Amino acid sequence: MNNLVLELNEKAREIRKDVVNLVYSAKAGHVGGSLSSADIVTTLYYSVMNVNPKDPKNEDRDRFIMSKGHAAELLYCVLADKGYFSKEKLESYSKFGSTLIGHPNNKNAGVEINTGALGHGLSASVGMALGAKRDEKDYRVFTLLGDGELAEGSVWEAAMAAAHYKLDNLTAIIDRNGLQISGSTEDVMALNSLEDKWRSFGWNVIVLNGHDIEALLKAFSKDSIQKDKPTMIIANTVKGKGVSYMENVAKWHHGVPTEEEYKIAMKELNSL
Repeated sequence: MNNLVLELNEKAREIRKDVVNLVYSAKAGHVGGSLSSADIVTTLYYSVMNVNPKDPKNEDRDRFIMSKGHAAELLYCVLADKGYFSKEKLESYSKFGSTLIGHPNNKNAGVEINTGALGHGLSASVGMALGAKRDEKDYRVFTLLGDGELAEGSVWEAAMAAAHYKLDNLTAIIDRNGLQISGSTEDVMALNSLEDKWRSFGWNVIVLNGHDIEALLKAFSKDSIQKDKPTMIIANTVKGKGVSYMENVAKWHHGVPTEEEYKIAMKELNSL
């Protein structure tokens, strides 16, 4: 395992600890999906994307849209760690008057658009990628969706549009942890085979282990882009990854650890 992969694994572990701390301190938050997608978002922000916290509105920056807006805690922890705003600001999360609310809020530096109502992020990302093409800009657009979110019809309208406009500057990622707030995705609204679905919509599809940072780096590289096709990465993940009692348990879609559970979580994350 090369040094970059080791560094990103360590950073993802630190971000997971930050997420658990944030949710425990605020007594609110969607911890399970933030932990499942921590490796994905860490890889993007610390190795792949062209972004600069000191110039967050640079026209040539890459764009990231957290379409699964309930994973705001993850995004806020990454943005604070990157220096878009202070880590002290995280202490205001979910408190009255704070801009750090329970879904991404673009009153905070680094947040491109407000998300939360599921199914909107991919559509917005298609618009951004199309804008880049028409403005002859080289920036890339990345968006992270939840698998439960795929029940929204607007996702599939955006899927058609992205292929129609040949948006090879767009990469979407599905956090495929198999669980949503009401249980298994396959019981609520069956999705398989996702690979076949996205290919039939005209996308370049990559299936991987969403906790394998080496595989993520390869998938995010420009070498994996197919000309004139948007890319969909189906990242198979574990809900609550890194905390034994949260892993693959639907109730941790949204939940706050007790004091004892918090201590167990931090001990386990420290030993990863």
